[in-house]
Amino acid sequence: MPLSDRDYMRPSPPSARRPVRFSTGGFTLNPVLVLIAINFVFWIATLINSNLIANLGLVPILFTERPWTILTAMFVHSGFMHIFGNMITLFFFGRAIYQLVGQNKFLLLYFIGGIAGNLLYVLLGEPLSIAIGASGAVYTIAGALVVIMPRLTVRLYFFIPMPLWVVVLLFFVIWSFIPGLGIAWQAHLGGLVVGLIAGYFFRRQLRYIVYR
Repeated sequence: MPLSDRDYMRPSPPSARRPVRFSTGGFTLNPVLVLIAINFVFWIATLINSNLIANLGLVPILFTERPWTILTAMFVHSGFMHIFGNMITLFFFGRAIYQLVGQNKFLLLYFIGGIAGNLLYVLLGEPLSIAIGASGAVYTIAGALVVIMPRLTVRLYFFIPMPLWVVVLLFFVIWSFIPGLGIAWQAHLGGLVVGLIAGYFFRRQLRYIVYR
């Protein structure tokens, strides 16, 4: 369950509400699946044209010239394991948050957290490095879920049962601070902080809705 951005250059509240979904006539779209699909479209595009990584990735020193990269970098991944780790985590954690808070708050959380993580990378990252990946946004979702449902049991690598907070803390340390992995820990930290703060407000709101 890797939660990683890549830096290339060197008792739980019950869910009493029905989830809100995108609606286009009689067809509904799950925003979690839509985000996953978009990420895979970008990944396939980078396989066809590898120059897209440099053009869409976030380079701190070039941010003022290419401000769109604060967003596009969230959809670019370097390889299959990079995108698979982020998307499998988004699938499981994202579905839980989406069902708890609804479509609009889920999407706001995802994008605000991802952008905040990238902004922190612009401030603290190596000026000439290229940061790509959805991990800032994914850590935001994980952080919010940790606050809302801290004792939720998840199966690490599908086999090892562990409390959610332990899993998130473990992978934050592993994928952020172990030397030699080329990880943008700044994006992880920014996203996680946004998620923890949002989770606090979501938890208070959910308690009011469920128990009033």
